[in-house]
Amino acid sequence: MNINFYKYQATGNDFILIDDREEKFNIKDSRLIKGLCKRRLGIGSDGLIILRCHPEYNFEMIFFNSTGERSTFCGNGARCIISFARDIGIISSECTFLAYDGVHQGRVDGENIMLRMSDVKEIDVRKEYVILDTGSPHLVKIVDNISKIDVIHDGRKLRYDERFGDYGINVNFTEIIEGNISMRTYERGDEMESLSCGTGSVATAIALYEIKKIDYRSITIKTRGGSLKVTFNHDGSIYTNIWLNGNVKLLYKGMFTC
Repeated sequence: MNINFYKYQATGNDFILIDDREEKFNIKDSRLIKGLCKRRLGIGSDGLIILRCHPEYNFEMIFFNSTGERSTFCGNGARCIISFARDIGIISSECTFLAYDGVHQGRVDGENIMLRMSDVKEIDVRKEYVILDTGSPHLVKIVDNISKIDVIHDGRKLRYDERFGDYGINVNFTEIIEGNISMRTYERGDEMESLSCGTGSVATAIALYEIKKIDYRSITIKTRGGSLKVTFNHDGSIYTNIWLNGNVKLLYKGMFTC
């Protein structure tokens, strides 16, 4: 069977997108998904995203990480599927869709794609880092000289810490210099440093605000793959109206046989 696919990238996170409204793709075939995501031997990507119909929303997003496992929410992947839905004619400029962590809204302005995230209610502030869930669990740690951090070694050590259970946690290192915020992420599932992370950028922005390292609610996060803008409201306890904003590009289209 021939399957059409689209390849998108969002600040360095690249994804395989498949229009599966007819439900022909076997989402239980983790070996196939892993093979498609494998670099040099497959199409190569940070993950695979399936778009399916939903009776109540514009579409449903099903996300798999590069190991072929169905995973939690992916912010940059969600921004890619919003762009994809526009490109294949499902939506025009706005949408509502279902993902792993619930319902999200999206807005399209050319290559600029905006995603509304779920509200954040629980934040665990510890001495050395902050823990919160922005669709996926994240640890945010402030560091000095972020360019010198060994993200693989230090991130893996925290990711597999027994305190974070069997599924572990994503680890974000961040540095603030004269109001400029940089972030590097060790991403669980892929088990490597990611060029960018949407949910991690949101987690970093909220964590820094929560611990009063910043006092503004429109925040630009610089990742290795580009910059992402995070905005939110805060009533003293709950973070609401959280939006993740940045560019998305269609790289190419293709077909594979399975």
